[in-house]
Amino acid sequence: MKEYTSRPSTWPGRSNTPLEYPGYPMGSWAELDSLAAKCRALGVNCLAFVADVRDDPVVTAAVQSTADRFGRIDILFNNAGICGYGLAHELTDDAWNTMLDINLTGPWRVGRRVIPHMIAARRGVIINNSSVAGLRGMARLSHYAASKWGLVGLTKSWAIELAAHNIRVIALCPTGVNTPMNDGLALLEGQTPRQIAERSAGNLLSMPWIEPDDVAAAVVFLASSHARSITGSTFLLDAGLLSR
Repeated sequence: MKEYTSRPSTWPGRSNTPLEYPGYPMGSWAELDSLAAKCRALGVNCLAFVADVRDDPVVTAAVQSTADRFGRIDILFNNAGICGYGLAHELTDDAWNTMLDINLTGPWRVGRRVIPHMIAARRGVIINNSSVAGLRGMARLSHYAASKWGLVGLTKSWAIELAAHNIRVIALCPTGVNTPMNDGLALLEGQTPRQIAERSAGNLLSMPWIEPDDVAAAVVFLASSHARSITGSTFLLDAGLLSR
């Protein structure tokens, strides 16, 4: 991680706004503050914001504050997202629109504020956290899959548009990740997280989920100079799921 101690970046996380849908707890200020404190303990200069990626003025202010503080933005990791179940024909407008607004429009909304700073600096890396759901169909997750397929399309389009400015854009496509979100989804289904994992994973490797550290390591690699030739592509982190 030492390579990044002097590289300003923005890392939008889970939406922090309480929602009736999807019905599980979102990230909290306490968690964000704790993470920022751990970063500062490593000697890293860190800014933390509570924001909703659907709120453009708030997004704009956070991006500008970052640019003002550090002078540039080198890395954007679009990680904000939600998930929820429902048959396509039974979804409400609110369920569909909320999923798309956070998972797809949110990354675009953040990106359009960050990209001008990257263009001015003639460098940058954007990593959009998609999913294996962005590469296949998934029953009862049509709205989620649509948002993640859209994020892959946005990634490839940005990569084409921004290559001339020395900006790389990659879509990260993990399988299920062992986070509290899965506990909430299991609760909605009346099952345990383990039951959800066994029902939905189908990974080749003997693991029901991958770990957050696996995703973090992939992001660090993709943002580094070791991945300088990677852009416009989907980076699979699926434990062999899509090999079947």
